[in-house]
Amino acid sequence: MKLTVVGCSGSFPSAESACSSYLVEADGFRLLLDMGNGALGELQRHCGLYDLDAIFLSHLHADHCIDMCGYFVARYYRYGGACDAIPVYAPEGAEQRLATAYADLPSPTAMSEVFDFRTLKPASFDVGPFRVRTERVCHPVEAFGIRIEHAGRALTYSGDTGVCDALDELAAGTDLFLCEASFTHGKEDIPELHLNGREAGVHAARARAGRLVLTHIPPWTDAERNLADAREVYDGPAELARPGAVYEL
Repeated sequence: MKLTVVGCSGSFPSAESACSSYLVEADGFRLLLDMGNGALGELQRHCGLYDLDAIFLSHLHADHCIDMCGYFVARYYRYGGACDAIPVYAPEGAEQRLATAYADLPSPTAMSEVFDFRTLKPASFDVGPFRVRTERVCHPVEAFGIRIEHAGRALTYSGDTGVCDALDELAAGTDLFLCEASFTHGKEDIPELHLNGREAGVHAARARAGRLVLTHIPPWTDAERNLADAREVYDGPAELARPGAVYEL
């Protein structure tokens, strides 16, 4: 299983990175986790425009899903005809949200002609060669953490979340924990919104994660401070997500 960081900036793109998007590959199958601002352009550095096999949207905030509007254009207006519908696993209301953002669809059903929307619920199920588990996490809108397993290895993606027990359970024993760290310890303290670096480290330690990769850090947040805070409470390997970084599991 291979993870490629397509974009890792939180809330809005930075000068160095698009917003959240992560490509997971195994056995020739390509699954994309989120497609935030700027991700569609960066994705094409790592994957053909029409080579994705499935997409997961952890939640429907723009920095995790808005480039789906551009991807709709690429699939619907493709020279030679529209693409077949690709499975899109997302919270309820995803089609309406994206259609509203696009604002002027050629027909009421156009979005669903190229995206096969499937409503996320807490569950375990197979997608291609992957075993996927999804759990609700703490955020102002319906949001999901996602665990992906293949050939005895596991990757867990927090999505956007505050502190919650579900995240510990989802990440238990994971080989790589891709965890958000939007806030700074001692600065922001808004329950059930985001984690800071220290809280991400605590979750990684409790889950006994093999590796912690901090992501979704906004441009105005000191990423190195968050990493140092995480390392104070988590003694495994920890690092910052970087655009283009590749992890082989």
